[in-house]
Amino acid sequence: MLTTNPFDDDHLHEECGIFGVSQTEGAAALVALGLHALQHRGQEAAGITTFDGAMFHTHRAMGHVAGNFDRDDVIRSLPGEIACGHVRYSTTGETALRNVQPLYAELSSGGFAIAHNGNLSNAMKLRRELVRRGSIFQSTSDTETIIHLVATSSYRTLLDRFIDALKQIEGAYALIVMTPEGMIACRDPLGIRPLVMGKLDDAIIFASESVALDVVGAEFVREVEPGELVIVQGSEMRSVHPFAPLSPRPCIFEWVYFSRPDSIVDDQSIYSVRKNIGAQLAIEAPVEADLVIPVPDSGVPAAIGYAQESGIPFELGIIRSHYVGRTFIQPGDKVRHLGVKLKHNANRALIKGKRVVLIDDSIVRGTTSLKIVQMMRDAGAAEVHMRIASPPTRHSCFYGVDTPERAKLLAAKHDLGGMTEFIHADSLAFVSIDGLYKALGETHRADIRPKYCDACFTGDYPTSLTDHDDTTAVDQFALLAERVN
Repeated sequence: MLTTNPFDDDHLHEECGIFGVSQTEGAAALVALGLHALQHRGQEAAGITTFDGAMFHTHRAMGHVAGNFDRDDVIRSLPGEIACGHVRYSTTGETALRNVQPLYAELSSGGFAIAHNGNLSNAMKLRRELVRRGSIFQSTSDTETIIHLVATSSYRTLLDRFIDALKQIEGAYALIVMTPEGMIACRDPLGIRPLVMGKLDDAIIFASESVALDVVGAEFVREVEPGELVIVQGSEMRSVHPFAPLSPRPCIFEWVYFSRPDSIVDDQSIYSVRKNIGAQLAIEAPVEADLVIPVPDSGVPAAIGYAQESGIPFELGIIRSHYVGRTFIQPGDKVRHLGVKLKHNANRALIKGKRVVLIDDSIVRGTTSLKIVQMMRDAGAAEVHMRIASPPTRHSCFYGVDTPERAKLLAAKHDLGGMTEFIHADSLAFVSIDGLYKALGETHRADIRPKYCDACFTGDYPTSLTDHDDTTAVDQFALLAERVN
């Protein structure tokens, strides 16, 4: 089973990616291709659910899309012209097959399948209320809360019951829902998590990123608006806005790290923005050096921008292997420490005797940065300077990003000097929060109603955090342990 690479545990991880298609022959195969393009958003599990006009069909599995959905027998077992899929990196609920999405339930109105990108910040409170009222949960995923809210709603139509459920939840979500009537796609009122819409012939497609549309040959139509529900029934499509309008706050980390560089978000090229961040970083934190070296792969665009702005040559001083999976890792600190070289290895002949600037997208715990800096020194670097293409990550995310508790975040424990000492660098600098906004085309970060959700940097959370603030709550996750082979 190939899952998320353990040496990425010092990066922030998106919870998942979603992809849905309505009204096309061989929908499952198209969804599988779309999920391939979104694999970077979740590498622990994948699932696809289809509807053939009479029955729902589903296949869910641990691991990557490749190996699970590249077999003819699996795709043939998923007939129908409407389908949705999901790739997952767990943040709420354990890594187990029962949490792999799309989740499915039989409601009074018929089958109901749901794929969710994001995280609900009041899921535990709602779950306790639902359990007291008799709901029986089958997973430990916050997404199942939505299913039970729809099932217990007193409204008559399925759409009204779904809207009723959405009005009770807090946090971040991009959702694709399948019912016998068709498909519904929606985003939370602040648009924290992304969702785009495309078209391929007569088929309507929804995806977490525009790159997934490119891969399947679909035309980008537009982003699903914050707070919008797009309903597709056969060849008909309509849109409703059941929420009061709010100033959008999309997650700024989409531009820093989560989205693929070849995606377009909010009409901006991710690649170009990351180069802009690197250039801004060179303006704010210059240093005399011989080489600019990216920490692959996420640091590459920012390193190009830094090199172009500073005039310091860009070089690939770290070579990455793309063939490392969790199957290689055995218990024990010594093996885990040696294992980092399976993924990253220094280009020794290039580095020896040079003053290098390492560019990475972020520092979370600091453990990977420490190893990379030491790798440069072992390769003979004369000086090692670290530059980070985001502000210090000082706060946990509650909107669908797998963040360590705040006490484990390096920037929450140390000032800049302490962080520099921890990773053993000659110098360390982060792009400023205003500099990050400048790279995105803003003059600065507004004190009131900033354009993006940047809570992981500033602690300015745009929604209530009911579960986090309830210190008396006890998680009521199921006690049954599910073994994953």
